[in-house]
Amino acid sequence: MNSIHTESLHLTKASKAIYRDALHVLPGGVSRNTIFHKPHPHYVAKAKGCYVTDVDGVQRVDFANNMASLIHGHAHPAIIRAVTEQLEKGTAYTLATEVEVRYAEHLCGRSENFDKIRFVNSGTEAVMAMIKMARAFTGREKIAKAEGAYHGTYDFAEVSQMAHPGNWGDLDKPNSVPVAFGTPKSVLEEVLVYPFNDLERTLRILDAHASEIACVVVDLVPHRIGLFKAKPEFIEGLRAWTQKNGALLAFDEVVTFRATTGGAQQYFSVKPDVTALGKIIGGGFPVGAVAGRSEVMRVFDPTESKLLLPHSGTFSANPITMIAGRVAMELFDENAVLALNALTEKAVSQIEEAIKLADVPVSITGAGSMFRMHFRQPPPTSYRETYQSTEEKQLLADLLDYLFYEEKIMMVNTGTCMFSTALTQKEVDRLAEGLLNGFREMKPRLVELRG
Repeated sequence: MNSIHTESLHLTKASKAIYRDALHVLPGGVSRNTIFHKPHPHYVAKAKGCYVTDVDGVQRVDFANNMASLIHGHAHPAIIRAVTEQLEKGTAYTLATEVEVRYAEHLCGRSENFDKIRFVNSGTEAVMAMIKMARAFTGREKIAKAEGAYHGTYDFAEVSQMAHPGNWGDLDKPNSVPVAFGTPKSVLEEVLVYPFNDLERTLRILDAHASEIACVVVDLVPHRIGLFKAKPEFIEGLRAWTQKNGALLAFDEVVTFRATTGGAQQYFSVKPDVTALGKIIGGGFPVGAVAGRSEVMRVFDPTESKLLLPHSGTFSANPITMIAGRVAMELFDENAVLALNALTEKAVSQIEEAIKLADVPVSITGAGSMFRMHFRQPPPTSYRETYQSTEEKQLLADLLDYLFYEEKIMMVNTGTCMFSTALTQKEVDRLAEGLLNGFREMKPRLVELRG
């Protein structure tokens, strides 16, 4: 594996040169740690559909789609036309635009749970606004979130997203663990951490602070926890608890809104108070949004006699993002969703066949157009089962390097694929074949890892 990796690196001359320059002006040479790739990042020359070509002339199939944000792949012609037309009219104003209104109508029309919506600039910002609006609406300070769940880089939202055996504490009362050094202790005191899909333990944790909780935040198919669905009884239990105790039920669908036409919440019978959106709704541009029932959304309303949450943003609802998002989501209609989910299901089936042929301890979880591989069987059912040892993390990194350099395949660094409508059966066959080769290459280490 290492020799194959080393042999491939001599082909990255242009990327190496750019990286040398990057080190002088960017910390570590990057602005996004997720795209750092040892020994250096690879730089894009162009991308079209489901293919990305780097500055060294290497073309790869893209199954990551910029961390799930490109539902139609790269440079979709209809999005390019719409954005180009808007560029001639301006990119941002200190005035409102009609396209914001029309796009809001479209998104609210995709879910009966969205009475009103407010646009922001990223998924992180959407979750931040969602937490702040819950506090403004309830007059309470604490929030509850699942151990291991990623909700962006807001201080409160990121608590315990990287908890590990050395600090996560007892499962009956998980510790609130900081991600960034210097996180104030007061932040940790305002965040309750619960074990995802464990209703009994979660309710005990919530009950201990029932009168203090502003909202319970939950991702319905949490990527970092393991990319498996919430149990219906878990979500129903959270809904009943929040209604009984005057807290808001807040869904994070920044990643999972792609699951159905109205998001992963369509898998469940309950109605959230508010939902955070992002990624695919920007059509390839930075975006976030908060949508929910009118009574809760009123905290943003500047016409109210008492404005509870003053909120603006220089580029919120800018016309470039609005028109790109509207075109992308109109194209991602029910037929497109069903077709993409069916292709993803076919891919999972073929990869499971590759797992059998290679005879390796690998399993797959996911929903809709998303799936993640795990080096274990059966698949994990909790964050603590999903947690990877140092050896497992290195094994995954080596497999992804093999795919990247030898099979010319890009995946999310957790071993995850987020499909786009640009993909076809041809690329799915290539993915399954590449993984079969990778599994066979890694088999001795995989078997040793699981004993």
